[in-house]
Amino acid sequence: MTAISRSDVQFSNVLASKVPQVTVMFWLVKILATTVGETGGDAVSMTLNLGYGVASVIFLSLFGIALANQVGTKRYHPFSYWAVVVATTTVGTTMSDYLDRTAGFGYVKSSIALFCGVLAVLFIWRRVVGRIKFENITTKKEEIFYWTTILVSNTLGTALGDFVATSAGLGFERGALLFAGLIALLAAAHVWLKRIPASLLFWSAYVMTRPLGATLGDTLTKSYAEGGLQLSRISSSLTIAALMVALILMFQRRQPSTDSPAPAGQ
Repeated sequence: MTAISRSDVQFSNVLASKVPQVTVMFWLVKILATTVGETGGDAVSMTLNLGYGVASVIFLSLFGIALANQVGTKRYHPFSYWAVVVATTTVGTTMSDYLDRTAGFGYVKSSIALFCGVLAVLFIWRRVVGRIKFENITTKKEEIFYWTTILVSNTLGTALGDFVATSAGLGFERGALLFAGLIALLAAAHVWLKRIPASLLFWSAYVMTRPLGATLGDTLTKSYAEGGLQLSRISSSLTIAALMVALILMFQRRQPSTDSPAPAGQ
């Protein structure tokens, strides 16, 4: 979802952009990342029985390492980028579960608080930088806001997915269909309602992919009694991760080169 022309995007990528182009392939990889975040987070906190607090500390540490590596790069590296995305989804899973269940906030309160958190980050981003971006991220300041928004939105998405599937009583499969439908509406708005800012549509879709991934992951791994397929969390995570790697490699081959110098006269 973007109002930027293809030539502008290619030129900005040649300069220094550290994020991928937003295409259909991007969204497919993002949905897989959010799904593996759900199954992987649950595998550590529940299957390995470490608990939400310990699992959150582990994944926050991994997030810090992945983010430091990503911020230290000079241009877009697909596996560095997507490693941070996966880290935010696993952190989001365990932190949301900790707030909802261990701390006792519940899905409604935590969803409202995290939604306000996303709005606050976006508001500060706009005040400090002057605009909210999702492509052509070229400075460390923009990148920090970008990843902070993603971290908070992925935590929100976990709570929102659990609320719809359990508290609202839709179940995991119908919850997944609901969020897939909302994403489809945002895609239609991108095509037909040109007056809506592209950044608003992008970040709305980004938030929605997290509960979609959460409900898909729970559909795979929850027990039959809970409405799931009762598959192994660990094997499901490994399988989804392998699919992610395959798509990332395909995605990378379609990306414009970032190594060639900028065209003369630009």
